[in-house]
Amino acid sequence: MLSVCYTTISQMRNCWTSGYEFRSDGGRATVDLPSCHRSVKMALSLLQKAQVWLFGAVTGVLLVLFQLFSSRKPGTSGKKLPSVSNPLLLQSAMQLARKIRRKEVSSVEVVQAYIDRIQEVNPLLNAVVKDRFAAALQEAAQVDKLIEEENGGEEVLEDRLPLLGVPLSVKESFALQGMPFTTGSIARRHIVATVDAPPVALLKRAGAIPLGVTNTSELCMWLESHNHLHGITNNPYDLERIPGGSSGGEGSILGGAGAVIGIGSDIGGSIRIPCFFDGIFGHKTTPGVVSCDNQYPPFSGRQGEYLSTGPMCRYAEDLLPMLKIMAGPNAQMLSLNTEVDLKKLRFFSIPHDGGSPLTSPLRKELLNIQKKVVERLEADLGVNVQEVHFPELRYSFQIWDTYMGLPDKEGNAPQSFTELLGKPGPPVWPLWELLKWMLGKSKHTMASIGLTLLEMTHVSKPPSFIIQQKEKLQKDMEELLGTDGVLLYPSHTRVAPKHHHPLFRPFDFAYTGILNILGLPVTQCPLGLGEEGLPLGVQVVAGKLQDHLTLAMALYLEKKFGGWRDPGAN
Repeated sequence: MLSVCYTTISQMRNCWTSGYEFRSDGGRATVDLPSCHRSVKMALSLLQKAQVWLFGAVTGVLLVLFQLFSSRKPGTSGKKLPSVSNPLLLQSAMQLARKIRRKEVSSVEVVQAYIDRIQEVNPLLNAVVKDRFAAALQEAAQVDKLIEEENGGEEVLEDRLPLLGVPLSVKESFALQGMPFTTGSIARRHIVATVDAPPVALLKRAGAIPLGVTNTSELCMWLESHNHLHGITNNPYDLERIPGGSSGGEGSILGGAGAVIGIGSDIGGSIRIPCFFDGIFGHKTTPGVVSCDNQYPPFSGRQGEYLSTGPMCRYAEDLLPMLKIMAGPNAQMLSLNTEVDLKKLRFFSIPHDGGSPLTSPLRKELLNIQKKVVERLEADLGVNVQEVHFPELRYSFQIWDTYMGLPDKEGNAPQSFTELLGKPGPPVWPLWELLKWMLGKSKHTMASIGLTLLEMTHVSKPPSFIIQQKEKLQKDMEELLGTDGVLLYPSHTRVAPKHHHPLFRPFDFAYTGILNILGLPVTQCPLGLGEEGLPLGVQVVAGKLQDHLTLAMALYLEKKFGGWRDPGAN
């Protein structure tokens, strides 16, 4: 189906790549269509409808085939996460650190509370794939001893060790010394990290205590956290649904109140999608600020320009101090100490991607919740939130896919997914792996095999039309946002779907992926629960290095919409 869509685009290219004229009328971005565009507008609309129908029919057939050939496992239907009973689990990391420093509660008590919660919910979630509970309790006891012996006062501890005694969860694709470092690959099942990834080391140096590592999709290249080494992770609000990926284990254990802060990485939405599906906060940092070293798989080609490491948490007030710590010396690149007056910002809203035939139509409840955010901003702050549209967003997936495959400045192409899956041996054969999967013999997930099949459709030369669309979108978006603009954009086309269903709508992540290619900072913010009791949310976007603006918005939205909700209480 992807090849059909690419063919259609190429057939229309002569008409659609000439004559664009961008203009801004009162802040509303529009596009003027020359005569040839207008003449095909009706036909194009009908063609798009036909594509959507055909794609839906094909994916429906594939879903039936998947259900026939996939292995059946005992379900979790009817089961529900227990509600939070320990009040320590309802405190932010900053609040916990303050109480620990003041000896109002011991680090051992806090760490034990989270260990108890993980042991209570992880059998249902399968989020934490390896714990270090005994070591964490020892480290917590050392923290309590340090505080007893400290003579410099609370302020000294706060300055040197702002997260002293606070438990932390870590995405398993980050090196955490002494812990598995597999990224869900059976071929890496015996690999244990010998060092800490830089942002993990900085969080530990600030006093945080890791409790364990959490599940990912196979090699972090899918939006469902499922692999044949650690199994499948569930959504805390509905165990039959996905928690997102690739940081889905983090999203799940945080959303289920088994952790208060965590760390994720994001090259196509891997922080923001799990945060959206699991009702928590997450921040995709401006690329190049937080180190992405000692993660697996390593980035190659130009992927380092799009990959971000950032904080994930249940409480918005933890985002900024975590980012300060994780960025290390690079924190000075951002204006994190600048106080933000929201009333002085310019606000924009994009309601959808303009109707790409590759993505699902945006669900009405997501359109409505974004409208409510707009209405609240206008009522509370007295600002005018301008609705804008960029026609280039219709090509979000194609832009992401093209730029992920570009070589670096030295001409080195990125490592192929077939090579990564085959390591330490030769590259996998996609069609052979598909046959083995149908016979129940493949070591890889259907999502990973599908990605290798998609790679087979790639052309060596990037489409000039797509390059043009990206360059125009980049220019127009940066001009729009400047240093004082904030943009609202949907996080996904729907709330958390059922397990495996993203296989049949594989391009819906384009709503997050396009912002990686643009290199913009984004904070994912929860906005309460929808009709099915599942989290709603929105992406808050700002200009490059203006991360402080989206973090300030997270605090505002948490106050107005309630932030994280206990899934066991709903």
